Amino acid sequence: MQVWGEPFEVKKFLRSLSPFQRNEKPFLSISISISISLFSVSSPAKPSPVPLPVGAQVPATLSLIAAARIVIARRIGLFTNTDFSKIIIKGFHTCGISRDCLRCNMGRNSMPVAAMDERERRNILMVSDFFYPNFGGVENHIFYLSQCLLKLGHKVVVMTHAYGKRSGVRYMTNGLKVYYVPWRPFLMQNTLPTFYGTLPILRTILIRERISLVHGHQAFSTLCHEALMHARTMGYKVVFTDHSLYGFADIGSIHMNKVLQFTLADVNQAICVSHTSKENTVLRSGIPPEKVFVVPNAVDTAMFKPAPKRLGYDEIIIVVISRLVYRKGADLLVEVIPEVCRLFPNVRFIVGGDGPKRVRLEEMREKHSLQDRVEMLGAVPHAQVRSVLISGHIFLNSSLTEAFCIAILEAASCGLLTVSTRVGGVPEVLPDDMIVLAEPVPGDMVRAITKAIHILPKIDPHVMHLRMKNLYSWHDVARRTEIVYDCALRCPSENLLQRLSRYLKCGAWAGKLFCLVMIVDFLFWQLLRLWKPLQDIEEVPDLVFPQHEYE
Repeated sequence: MQVWGEPFEVKKFLRSLSPFQRNEKPFLSISISISISLFSVSSPAKPSPVPLPVGAQVPATLSLIAAARIVIARRIGLFTNTDFSKIIIKGFHTCGISRDCLRCNMGRNSMPVAAMDERERRNILMVSDFFYPNFGGVENHIFYLSQCLLKLGHKVVVMTHAYGKRSGVRYMTNGLKVYYVPWRPFLMQNTLPTFYGTLPILRTILIRERISLVHGHQAFSTLCHEALMHARTMGYKVVFTDHSLYGFADIGSIHMNKVLQFTLADVNQAICVSHTSKENTVLRSGIPPEKVFVVPNAVDTAMFKPAPKRLGYDEIIIVVISRLVYRKGADLLVEVIPEVCRLFPNVRFIVGGDGPKRVRLEEMREKHSLQDRVEMLGAVPHAQVRSVLISGHIFLNSSLTEAFCIAILEAASCGLLTVSTRVGGVPEVLPDDMIVLAEPVPGDMVRAITKAIHILPKIDPHVMHLRMKNLYSWHDVARRTEIVYDCALRCPSENLLQRLSRYLKCGAWAGKLFCLVMIVDFLFWQLLRLWKPLQDIEEVPDLVFPQHEYE
């Protein structure tokens, strides 16, 4: 019997080994002979591969002996996983088992060790309305997570809406592919809800990129909700990450929570960025807590480093960098800044960011004649955030709600002492000696800033940076996210009727409406399959780019 199809291929493979490995040739020849005998069958030499039914198992004796052989040979350093994959996968192919079956239909316990690398490589589609060139915590999270997943060997594609003239397909660092679909933002960078308008283009992207899992980000991203709905209709596994906290009483929160309940009724797994965020998401959506993982954000410590020379304390500079909106506590700043300036004549503020509340800050500065002590920078590009941070001593965060504040991590990585409101997941972000917390009221915020000014000489920016380097890493976030992906992909596939039963539990009237939406979505998908069959959509080749380091 021939395993490789031609006898000389084994010899050619042996010649490709390193000198050390060729010295072990007698053992190697015996090993390959065992492999050939394992894969030998009484059928013709090259039977056409026949895919096994879903859930079928490869013969246990064959897979267990092959796996044992690989473990022994790897221990003495003869082969890498890639080398053994050539022998094992070709051997299964000779037995009449297709590669697709080897990747998809084999049970976890019968998977040969050599096939693990190929099985664990995921094609992931990140979907959100919030991505570059827009600036924010969600955008940073998606970018850095995608970069680290690319470094781990996965394929990552991002789908977002068009930004100005930025439309079509673009490539970013390390070959990160971004689809800027031709939808324009409707409100607060969100696209107009269309329910079914995104299905055709999403289906094309999923097929062209051979996507195996869809990962949506942010609860108030319209594109995210629609993509997760369509992906589940087409049978894909989906993961959702919630980056924000929402209330329960106001009309906007009530409607958003119902939309979140609709989306999370059928997701395979969910991720929250803090334990507080997890509790909030479970209460709002009714998703089972065991399906929700907590994976915090991180910071690129290679980019956010403290200033080489320590700043003096003759003048204390407090830095504020955030969107100037109500949710970020811009109104609180209007009350706090004049009082701090009155108490400490040597304190100066640098405010970076833009938004509808900027007018109030400008009026406050004029009213109290603080033009020389409050500097308004406007919108700050992310590449320039570090240069603003290292010019200050204290970072001030006045958010009224926050699931996890990446800006605090960036400031701490630059060596700034942080003063922040005690809201949401903020108390989980930093150790107590690196942050001063206060209630979101002006008086308590002023007292917290006073305390921070007094303990400021005890803070060593470089020591703080090293601590942040040990506490937070995007590589760790990526590895933990990989675990969530594995859990999602192990979830059993379900038909439409099984999925509809979960939507019915969303409410007496809402449940029936959700079921109707999903039935129409399913029918639309079937119509698209007839109008543009799978074989008419061309798959794109994967491009390999040199990898850059991210911490």
